[in-house]
Amino acid sequence: MPLAGPRFHTDPASLYRELRAAHGAVVPVSLPGEVPAWLVIGYRELHQVTADSLLFTRDMGLWNQWPRIPDDWPLLPMVNRRQPSIYYTVGAEHQKHVDVVVPALEGADPFELRKHAEELADGLIDRFCDRGEAELVGDYARMLPVLVLARVVGFPDAEGSGLARAMNALADGGDDAIDGHRHLAAAMTRLVAAKRTLPGADVASRMLAHEIELTDEEYMLDLMSVTAAGHLPTADWLGNSLRLMLTDGRFAASLAGGRHSVGEAMNEVLWEDTPTQILAGRWAARDTSLGGRHVRAGDMLLLGLAGANGDPQVRQEGQPYTGGNNAHFSFSHGEFRCPFPAQEIAEAIARTGIEVLLDRLPDLELAVSADQLVRRPSPFLRGMTALPVRFTPTPALRRMFPAP
Repeated sequence: MPLAGPRFHTDPASLYRELRAAHGAVVPVSLPGEVPAWLVIGYRELHQVTADSLLFTRDMGLWNQWPRIPDDWPLLPMVNRRQPSIYYTVGAEHQKHVDVVVPALEGADPFELRKHAEELADGLIDRFCDRGEAELVGDYARMLPVLVLARVVGFPDAEGSGLARAMNALADGGDDAIDGHRHLAAAMTRLVAAKRTLPGADVASRMLAHEIELTDEEYMLDLMSVTAAGHLPTADWLGNSLRLMLTDGRFAASLAGGRHSVGEAMNEVLWEDTPTQILAGRWAARDTSLGGRHVRAGDMLLLGLAGANGDPQVRQEGQPYTGGNNAHFSFSHGEFRCPFPAQEIAEAIARTGIEVLLDRLPDLELAVSADQLVRRPSPFLRGMTALPVRFTPTPALRRMFPAP
């Protein structure tokens, strides 16, 4: 079936149930240009694929469809075989990038991180708090993560807004996506040069100080990858969690002043409404069998994270996973999963963003009915296009820090 159509963003849970009933845990799909691939939506099968990086490798050079892929293929950025970065390398080369990037992320102080997130969240809220209405995706959720990440990576606040525009343009994939990519690459190149001269307490400086030396291009690409991978999923995690809390009566107490269930809402989103629905990809190193399917050497396998999270073999249908159950696939699994310190940074940004917003605007409510909310039209990513709200107007705090 084509990996396209509105049901991937309007009704994914029902769609995955139908796919599972018709095809099982491994679904034959076609990508743009009728390029074949396998979509893995079984929990056990996805665990097998992500755990065995020798059989199901990240080496995209093995893809048996490369002769059919034109230079302007729309999904090419997801399977770029030319970038020497942490997300597009395998084996010893990949481990070299991991050894440089992960310790640099681990060095982010959690208290400083929360302080950055609080300050920047307050600055964003100050822009609309006196209006009594706002659009929380564009005005807030898609701004806060990149502004915090810019500080953590090592940028001065003055560059935050430009980075946010570039990152959101890149994520939207519109006419200005190429300009956004160029802006981001140029900014990262300048950052590497600046931190060589004047290092600081930031990710870029810690990467440059590591005993393993990378080229300037590799530093730039790794910093781009970390920032890009951390921005939109965190923004959608924040936005999807706010949507859940504003539309589900179970979280009314949190909106009224309690905070105990913010974490529950965020965890439920990772199970039920995960920002990354499908992730590319893995490639079979040899002919093999998976979920009763014959997979040929060089076949692409797409990681159906959302489909696996809803697999009835590992969870009771209709029963949300909340509390401490974190066995979801939202951060993937295995050697190439999202690094744990990156997960901690994303959670700190999203949770702080929700808590600060609810503290500042305690009577926040949707400005439209829940059925009018629209999802981003993508089978790969799941987020809101807009989240309009209203509230009692309040004065800005006007704290003494640079406005984002």
